Amino acid sequence: MLLALDTSSRFAGIALYEPGKGIVSEANWHAGGQHTVALLPRVSQMMEEQGVAVVDLEAIAVALGPGSFTGLRVGLAAAKGLALAVGVPLIGIPTLDVTAYPHRWQSLPVVAIVQAGRGRVCWARYGSPSEESGDETYVLSDVAGMVAAVKGPALFVGELSPANRAELDKVLGDGSVLAPPALAIRRAGYLAEMGWRRFADGIHDAVASLNAIYLAQPGTSQEIGGAAPTRSAV
Repeated sequence: MLLALDTSSRFAGIALYEPGKGIVSEANWHAGGQHTVALLPRVSQMMEEQGVAVVDLEAIAVALGPGSFTGLRVGLAAAKGLALAVGVPLIGIPTLDVTAYPHRWQSLPVVAIVQAGRGRVCWARYGSPSEESGDETYVLSDVAGMVAAVKGPALFVGELSPANRAELDKVLGDGSVLAPPALAIRRAGYLAEMGWRRFADGIHDAVASLNAIYLAQPGTSQEIGGAAPTRSAV
């Protein structure tokens, strides 16, 4: 059994994944700034409802960002604490990878988005199946800057405010598509499935050195690079 935790933004989620069954329970909700208050009680309730004890967990998956500084700290601290307490592997996955994951099968490149505050978005472009590779570089910009930087048609998915959705819809180029909110939303179930695949392949992260991915210093507009997580095979 794998537990997935995503507190990357104001939209949070948790999920339980069991091999042979897939997602056995999932919850996604608007947490606002209440990640600290809501996360562990919801995890406890979900595990109790499914009859899962802490000792039944085989791995923990956590979304690494980019995203909210406070939210990411809460999720990563909880994931590290559980992994250490139970003695199970910890698997960190970038939030935009999770956002893009269910859309990679279709023919267009995917632009995955998460809200960044002050009218900005964090985004990355993932290549279509016909491309050898996508950009997959995390960028912090406004909506207009994102559209200008994306070359050619693409499918835009992820977390957007109503104002940003309206702005993006107006400036999309020919052939580009903005997924409707229900299809574009980031789900903890995607994180859980991705996490289990990595766990099954023997891939996990060092608990002590795993860090969140930030694109700006907290409380400033200074952009910084997000380091990719260090991975080790078991």
